[in-house]
Amino acid sequence: MTDPAPDGPRIIQRGLYADELQIGAIYEHRPGRTLTEADNVLFSTMTMNPQALHLDAAWSETTEFGQRLINSMLTLATVVGASVAQLTQGTLVANLGFGEISFPRPLHHGDTLYSETQVRGVRPSNSRPGQAVVSLVHTGRDQHGEVVVRAERTTLMHLTPAIHGIPSKHAQEDS
Repeated sequence: MTDPAPDGPRIIQRGLYADELQIGAIYEHRPGRTLTEADNVLFSTMTMNPQALHLDAAWSETTEFGQRLINSMLTLATVVGASVAQLTQGTLVANLGFGEISFPRPLHHGDTLYSETQVRGVRPSNSRPGQAVVSLVHTGRDQHGEVVVRAERTTLMHLTPAIHGIPSKHAQEDS
C-alpha cells in the first residue's frame, strides 16, 4: 500500500540562483568530510596519479611530512563539491574556470575538511540572457580551523526565471 500524495506543495531541493546570492556572504557547507586512506588511494589511482607521497607509506615516512598526504586535488574537489547542494545544484550552467589556487597546509588521513564559499561578485552575462557570471572563493579548513586550500572560481549561473521573465524549463509542471 502506498501513501496518498500530500495536499501541500512539493519542494525540490536546489542551489541558489545567481540573483539570490549575497555578495560578501560566506556560505558554510556542512557537514564536514573526514578524508580516509581509502578515499586518498582511490582518488589518486582513479586519476592516474602515482605520486608516492600519496600511496607509499614507507617512503612517505622518510619525507619532511613523516607520513602520506591527502592528494591536493582531492582536497580541492571535495571543497568545491561540498558547495554544490547549497549553492549550485540545478542553477549552475557551467564552470568557467579557476583563478589562484593555494594549498597552505597539507591534509592527512583522518583529517576532517570543512568547506566555505564567499561570493565575490555577480554580474549579468553580456551574451547569455537570464544568466550571470559569478565569482566565488572556496576555502577549506581542517578540524583545527587551519586553511588547507583556497581557490578562486568563476561560474556561469542561471538567474531566477520568474523574476527575469525567463520561461522555466518546468513550465508545464509549474501550472
